[in-house]
Amino acid sequence: MMMENSNTVIENGQFNLAIFLKQNFLILLGFLVLLIPTIINLVNSIWKSDDQAHGPIILAIVIWLFWQVKDKIAKINTTPNPILGFMFVISALFIYILGRSQSILIFEIGAFIPLTCGLLLVSKGWRALSIAWFAIVFMLFLIPLPGSIVDALTGALKGQVSHIAEVLLYSAGYPVARSGVLITIGHYQLLVADACSGMHSMFSLLAVGSLYVYITNHSSKIRNTLLILSIIPIAFAANIIRVMTLILVTYHFGDAAGQGFIHDFAGMALFAIALIGMFTLDKILGVFLKERGE
Repeated sequence: MMMENSNTVIENGQFNLAIFLKQNFLILLGFLVLLIPTIINLVNSIWKSDDQAHGPIILAIVIWLFWQVKDKIAKINTTPNPILGFMFVISALFIYILGRSQSILIFEIGAFIPLTCGLLLVSKGWRALSIAWFAIVFMLFLIPLPGSIVDALTGALKGQVSHIAEVLLYSAGYPVARSGVLITIGHYQLLVADACSGMHSMFSLLAVGSLYVYITNHSSKIRNTLLILSIIPIAFAANIIRVMTLILVTYHFGDAAGQGFIHDFAGMALFAIALIGMFTLDKILGVFLKERGE
Protein backbone atom coordinates (compact mmCIF):
# COMPACT_ATOMS: atom_id res chain seq x y z
CA MET A 1 0.00 0.00 0.00
CA MET A 2 3.07 2.26 -0.01
CA MET A 3 3.20 2.80 -3.77
CA GLU A 4 5.15 5.65 -5.32
CA ASN A 5 3.96 5.25 -8.88
CA SER A 6 0.42 4.04 -9.28
CA ASN A 7 0.75 3.95 -13.06
CA THR A 8 3.18 1.04 -12.84
CA VAL A 9 1.59 -0.73 -9.87
CA ILE A 10 -1.79 -0.78 -11.62
CA GLU A 11 -1.72 -2.55 -14.97
CA ASN A 12 -4.89 -2.94 -17.03
CA GLY A 13 -6.87 -1.85 -14.01
CA GLN A 14 -5.41 -4.66 -11.85
CA PHE A 15 -3.01 -4.48 -8.92
CA ASN A 16 0.43 -5.86 -9.86
CA LEU A 17 1.85 -7.50 -6.74
CA ALA A 18 5.30 -8.17 -8.24
CA ILE A 19 5.88 -4.51 -9.13
CA PHE A 20 4.53 -3.42 -5.74
CA LEU A 21 6.96 -5.69 -3.90
CA LYS A 22 9.87 -4.48 -6.05
CA GLN A 23 9.09 -0.79 -5.51
CA ASN A 24 8.52 -1.11 -1.76
CA PHE A 25 10.94 -3.88 -0.85
CA LEU A 26 12.86 -1.94 1.82
CA ILE A 27 9.72 -0.56 3.43
CA LEU A 28 8.10 -3.99 3.56
CA LEU A 29 11.32 -5.54 4.87
CA GLY A 30 11.48 -3.00 7.70
CA PHE A 31 7.80 -3.58 8.50
CA LEU A 32 8.32 -7.35 8.66
CA VAL A 33 11.43 -6.94 10.84
CA LEU A 34 9.16 -5.33 13.42
CA LEU A 35 6.11 -7.49 12.84
CA ILE A 36 7.57 -11.02 12.83
CA PRO A 37 9.16 -10.87 16.34
CA THR A 38 5.89 -9.50 17.71
CA ILE A 39 3.85 -12.29 16.12
CA ILE A 40 6.29 -14.91 17.46
CA ASN A 41 5.95 -13.36 20.92
CA LEU A 42 2.15 -13.45 20.71
CA VAL A 43 2.10 -17.06 19.47
CA ASN A 44 4.26 -18.11 22.42
CA SER A 45 2.33 -16.11 25.01
CA ILE A 46 -1.22 -14.72 25.06
CA TRP A 47 -2.44 -16.40 21.87
CA LYS A 48 -2.07 -19.72 23.70
CA SER A 49 -4.78 -18.74 26.19
CA ASP A 50 -8.49 -19.25 25.58
CA ASP A 51 -9.16 -15.57 26.19
CA GLN A 52 -6.92 -14.41 23.34
CA ALA A 53 -7.20 -17.40 21.00
CA HIS A 54 -9.04 -15.19 18.50
CA GLY A 55 -5.85 -13.17 17.91
CA PRO A 56 -4.64 -15.02 14.77
CA ILE A 57 -8.12 -14.77 13.26
CA ILE A 58 -8.20 -11.01 13.89
CA LEU A 59 -4.76 -10.65 12.28
CA ALA A 60 -5.90 -12.61 9.22
CA ILE A 61 -8.98 -10.39 8.91
CA VAL A 62 -6.84 -7.24 9.15
CA ILE A 63 -4.62 -8.50 6.31
CA TRP A 64 -7.71 -9.37 4.27
CA LEU A 65 -9.24 -5.93 4.85
CA PHE A 66 -6.11 -4.17 3.59
CA TRP A 67 -5.99 -6.53 0.62
CA GLN A 68 -9.57 -5.57 -0.30
CA VAL A 69 -8.70 -1.86 -0.60
CA LYS A 70 -5.25 -2.20 -2.21
CA ASP A 71 -6.53 -1.33 -5.69
CA LYS A 72 -8.25 1.85 -4.52
CA ILE A 73 -5.16 2.97 -2.64
CA ALA A 74 -2.87 2.20 -5.58
CA LYS A 75 -4.97 4.41 -7.87
CA ILE A 76 -4.72 7.48 -5.61
CA ASN A 77 -3.07 10.45 -7.33
CA THR A 78 -3.40 13.01 -4.54
CA THR A 79 -0.38 14.67 -2.91
CA PRO A 80 1.21 12.67 -0.08
CA ASN A 81 1.84 14.16 3.35
CA PRO A 82 5.45 13.14 4.09
CA ILE A 83 6.09 15.48 7.04
CA LEU A 84 3.11 14.32 9.10
CA GLY A 85 3.64 10.76 7.87
CA PHE A 86 7.22 10.63 9.15
CA MET A 87 6.08 12.10 12.46
CA PHE A 88 3.66 9.17 12.77
CA VAL A 89 6.37 6.68 11.80
CA ILE A 90 8.95 8.06 14.24
CA SER A 91 6.41 8.17 17.07
CA ALA A 92 5.37 4.58 16.28
CA LEU A 93 8.98 3.40 16.37
CA PHE A 94 9.53 4.97 19.80
CA ILE A 95 6.33 3.34 21.09
CA TYR A 96 7.35 -0.01 19.61
CA ILE A 97 10.84 0.12 21.12
CA LEU A 98 9.38 1.00 24.53
CA GLY A 99 6.83 -1.79 24.35
CA ARG A 100 9.28 -4.35 23.03
CA SER A 101 12.04 -3.56 25.53
CA GLN A 102 9.69 -3.40 28.53
CA SER A 103 7.40 -6.26 27.44
CA ILE A 104 4.37 -3.97 27.28
CA LEU A 105 2.15 -5.60 24.67
CA ILE A 106 -0.25 -2.66 24.49
CA PHE A 107 2.58 -0.46 23.19
CA GLU A 108 4.30 -3.14 21.13
CA ILE A 109 1.14 -4.10 19.24
CA GLY A 110 -0.46 -0.67 19.30
CA ALA A 111 2.58 0.89 17.62
CA PHE A 112 1.62 -0.75 14.33
CA ILE A 113 -1.48 1.46 14.07
CA PRO A 114 0.38 4.82 13.88
CA LEU A 115 3.11 3.09 11.86
CA THR A 116 0.58 1.98 9.23
CA CYS A 117 -1.03 5.45 9.22
CA GLY A 118 2.37 7.06 8.77
CA LEU A 119 3.36 4.86 5.84
CA LEU A 120 0.06 5.53 4.11
CA LEU A 121 0.43 9.28 4.64
CA VAL A 122 4.00 9.27 3.31
CA SER A 123 3.04 7.38 0.18
CA LYS A 124 -0.54 8.42 -0.63
CA GLY A 125 -1.75 11.07 1.80
CA TRP A 126 -5.04 11.49 3.65
CA ARG A 127 -7.07 9.85 0.91
CA ALA A 128 -5.40 6.51 1.67
CA LEU A 129 -6.39 6.78 5.34
CA SER A 130 -9.99 7.52 4.41
CA ILE A 131 -10.06 4.38 2.25
CA ALA A 132 -8.34 2.06 4.75
CA TRP A 133 -9.96 3.51 7.87
CA PHE A 134 -11.86 0.38 8.88
CA ALA A 135 -8.83 -1.91 8.49
CA ILE A 136 -6.84 0.49 10.69
CA VAL A 137 -9.59 0.68 13.32
CA PHE A 138 -9.99 -3.11 13.26
CA MET A 139 -6.33 -3.41 14.29
CA LEU A 140 -7.45 -2.24 17.74
CA PHE A 141 -8.93 -5.71 18.34
CA LEU A 142 -5.38 -7.11 18.24
CA ILE A 143 -4.45 -5.11 21.35
CA PRO A 144 -5.13 -6.96 24.63
CA LEU A 145 -6.99 -4.93 27.23
CA PRO A 146 -4.99 -3.94 30.34
CA GLY A 147 -5.32 -6.41 33.18
CA SER A 148 -6.70 -3.81 35.59
CA ILE A 149 -9.50 -2.90 33.18
CA VAL A 150 -10.29 -6.55 32.47
CA ASP A 151 -10.46 -7.35 36.20
CA ALA A 152 -12.72 -4.39 36.94
CA LEU A 153 -15.11 -5.11 34.08
CA THR A 154 -15.09 -8.85 34.75
CA GLY A 155 -16.01 -8.35 38.40
CA ALA A 156 -18.87 -6.02 37.54
CA LEU A 157 -20.20 -8.31 34.80
CA LYS A 158 -20.07 -11.40 37.03
CA GLY A 159 -22.09 -9.62 39.68
CA GLN A 160 -24.75 -8.48 37.21
CA VAL A 161 -24.99 -11.85 35.46
CA SER A 162 -25.32 -13.65 38.80
CA HIS A 163 -27.99 -11.24 40.03
CA ILE A 164 -30.14 -11.39 36.90
CA ALA A 165 -29.85 -15.19 36.64
CA GLU A 166 -30.93 -15.52 40.28
CA VAL A 167 -33.91 -13.19 39.86
CA LEU A 168 -35.15 -14.95 36.71
CA LEU A 169 -34.78 -18.45 38.13
CA TYR A 170 -36.42 -17.47 41.43
CA SER A 171 -39.31 -15.94 39.49
CA ALA A 172 -39.66 -19.24 37.65
CA GLY A 173 -40.06 -21.05 40.99
CA TYR A 174 -36.60 -22.58 41.44
CA PRO A 175 -35.06 -22.80 44.95
CA VAL A 176 -32.19 -20.46 44.21
CA ALA A 177 -30.22 -18.01 46.36
CA ARG A 178 -27.12 -15.92 45.79
CA SER A 179 -24.23 -14.57 47.81
CA GLY A 180 -22.07 -12.38 45.63
CA VAL A 181 -21.18 -14.57 42.65
CA LEU A 182 -21.90 -17.82 44.51
CA ILE A 183 -25.28 -19.24 43.46
CA THR A 184 -27.02 -21.95 45.48
CA ILE A 185 -29.75 -24.01 43.83
CA GLY A 186 -31.14 -27.04 45.65
CA HIS A 187 -28.16 -28.69 47.31
CA TYR A 188 -25.70 -27.47 44.67
CA GLN A 189 -23.44 -24.43 44.86
CA LEU A 190 -22.05 -22.85 41.70
CA LEU A 191 -19.42 -20.14 41.46
CA VAL A 192 -19.74 -17.78 38.51
CA ALA A 193 -16.13 -17.76 37.33
CA ASP A 194 -14.34 -15.08 35.30
CA ALA A 195 -14.95 -17.03 32.09
CA CYS A 196 -18.70 -16.84 32.73
CA SER A 197 -18.67 -13.04 32.94
CA GLY A 198 -18.87 -12.83 29.15
CA MET A 199 -16.14 -10.18 29.00
CA HIS A 200 -14.07 -11.82 26.30
CA SER A 201 -17.17 -12.98 24.45
CA MET A 202 -18.29 -9.36 24.23
CA PHE A 203 -14.90 -8.33 22.86
CA SER A 204 -14.97 -11.08 20.22
CA LEU A 205 -18.57 -10.35 19.29
CA LEU A 206 -17.80 -6.65 18.99
CA ALA A 207 -15.13 -7.52 16.44
CA VAL A 208 -17.41 -9.87 14.50
CA GLY A 209 -20.34 -7.47 14.68
CA SER A 210 -18.26 -4.53 13.47
CA LEU A 211 -16.99 -6.61 10.56
CA TYR A 212 -20.56 -7.67 9.71
CA VAL A 213 -21.79 -4.07 9.67
CA TYR A 214 -18.83 -3.01 7.51
CA ILE A 215 -19.37 -5.82 4.99
CA THR A 216 -23.15 -5.40 4.74
CA ASN A 217 -22.68 -1.63 4.43
CA HIS A 218 -26.33 -0.68 4.80
CA SER A 219 -27.30 2.66 3.30
CA SER A 220 -29.02 3.63 6.54
CA LYS A 221 -26.59 5.08 9.06
CA ILE A 222 -29.22 4.65 11.76
CA ARG A 223 -29.38 0.92 11.04
CA ASN A 224 -25.60 0.55 11.16
CA THR A 225 -25.35 2.54 14.40
CA LEU A 226 -28.09 0.56 16.13
CA LEU A 227 -26.45 -2.71 15.13
CA ILE A 228 -23.12 -1.64 16.59
CA LEU A 229 -24.76 -0.39 19.80
CA SER A 230 -26.73 -3.63 20.16
CA ILE A 231 -23.70 -5.94 20.16
CA ILE A 232 -22.79 -5.54 23.83
CA PRO A 233 -26.35 -5.89 25.27
CA ILE A 234 -26.99 -8.89 22.99
CA ALA A 235 -23.77 -10.54 24.16
CA PHE A 236 -24.69 -9.77 27.77
CA ALA A 237 -28.14 -11.32 27.35
CA ALA A 238 -26.67 -14.39 25.65
CA ASN A 239 -24.28 -14.85 28.55
CA ILE A 240 -27.14 -14.73 31.05
CA ILE A 241 -28.85 -17.50 29.05
CA ARG A 242 -25.61 -19.47 29.17
CA VAL A 243 -25.26 -19.16 32.96
CA MET A 244 -28.92 -20.01 33.55
CA THR A 245 -28.61 -23.06 31.30
CA LEU A 246 -25.62 -24.35 33.26
CA ILE A 247 -27.44 -23.77 36.54
CA LEU A 248 -30.51 -25.66 35.35
CA VAL A 249 -28.45 -28.53 33.91
CA THR A 250 -26.65 -28.86 37.24
CA TYR A 251 -29.93 -28.74 39.18
CA HIS A 252 -31.72 -31.36 37.06
CA PHE A 253 -28.87 -33.66 36.00
CA GLY A 254 -26.14 -33.19 38.59
CA ASP A 255 -22.81 -31.45 38.95
CA ALA A 256 -21.01 -33.80 36.55
CA ALA A 257 -23.36 -32.86 33.71
CA GLY A 258 -23.02 -29.14 34.40
CA GLN A 259 -19.22 -29.25 34.40
CA GLY A 260 -18.77 -31.68 31.51
CA PHE A 261 -19.34 -31.36 27.79
CA ILE A 262 -22.36 -29.10 28.23
CA HIS A 263 -20.21 -26.53 30.06
CA ASP A 264 -17.80 -26.29 27.13
CA PHE A 265 -20.59 -26.43 24.57
CA ALA A 266 -22.40 -23.57 26.32
CA GLY A 267 -19.52 -21.25 25.44
CA MET A 268 -19.92 -21.97 21.73
CA ALA A 269 -23.69 -21.77 22.05
CA LEU A 270 -23.37 -18.30 23.63
CA PHE A 271 -21.51 -17.04 20.57
CA ALA A 272 -24.06 -18.61 18.21
CA ILE A 273 -27.02 -17.18 20.16
CA ALA A 274 -25.51 -13.70 20.12
CA LEU A 275 -24.84 -13.85 16.38
CA ILE A 276 -28.36 -15.08 15.67
CA GLY A 277 -29.70 -12.28 17.84
CA MET A 278 -27.72 -9.68 15.91
CA PHE A 279 -28.78 -11.06 12.52
CA THR A 280 -32.42 -11.12 13.65
CA LEU A 281 -32.20 -7.54 14.86
CA ASP A 282 -30.67 -6.56 11.53
CA LYS A 283 -33.64 -8.04 9.65
CA ILE A 284 -36.14 -6.35 11.95
CA LEU A 285 -34.40 -2.99 11.57
CA GLY A 286 -34.39 -3.48 7.80
CA VAL A 287 -38.15 -3.91 7.72
CA PHE A 288 -38.82 -1.10 10.18
CA LEU A 289 -36.52 1.46 8.56
CA LYS A 290 -37.73 0.52 5.09
CA GLU A 291 -41.31 1.22 6.15
CA ARG A 292 -40.22 4.63 7.42
CA GLY A 293 -38.50 5.42 4.15
CA GLU A 294 -34.92 5.28 5.42
